[in-house]
Amino acid sequence: MQPVKPAAARVVNCPTCGKPVEWVADNRYRPFCSARCKGVDLGAWATEQYRVEASGEPKPEDPSE
Repeated sequence: MQPVKPAAARVVNCPTCGKPVEWVADNRYRPFCSARCKGVDLGAWATEQYRVEASGEPKPEDPSE
């Protein structure tokens, strides 16, 4: 019986710079390639360059409650 080989690490592209990144537990920045790319992405969210669209208008609060 042959020993079982571990599966090859999945490779994804860094969302910031596009560099190939192995999707492994040892990569503390995944899906990013580095702390710099992770920080660039966080900064984009903080400055509202990225937005999540709302699903609808918020309901007004009921003043009788």
